[in-house]
Amino acid sequence: MIPALLVLLAAFPLQQPRVFVARLSPVPITVAMQSVVAGRGAAKATLTGNKLTVEGTFDGLRSPATVARIHLAPRGMRGPSVLELTASKGTSGTISGSVELTPRQVEALDKGSLYIQLHSEKAPEGNLWGWLFPQETTR
Repeated sequence: MIPALLVLLAAFPLQQPRVFVARLSPVPITVAMQSVVAGRGAAKATLTGNKLTVEGTFDGLRSPATVARIHLAPRGMRGPSVLELTASKGTSGTISGSVELTPRQVEALDKGSLYIQLHSEKAPEGNLWGWLFPQETTR
């Protein structure tokens, strides 16, 4: 029984978690927004199977954060929100959440087409944005 189990486990190796990172920066949508968007942040996302766990921090906002979401779009483009995260309700704080991705969303993550967007009271269209990219490994 044990040798058969070992053969089965060898045939289906456990999927290793993959790590993605994002640098959150202000991106004014209009010239008028330049006076209300500010700050910086960083996030780390770990994909295990189809579960994505996000942890991050931000600071320097000009008004309290309201929501954080993951959006789907090609790099540099705006896209619809597809997943909800939790954000501290201050001008600095944390972003976190765990979400189950669809196969299409996993593919988008692999292509660099998922980004985190943090909204604030004075910038309800988005204050900080950052695309998720695979973490560089050092050897």
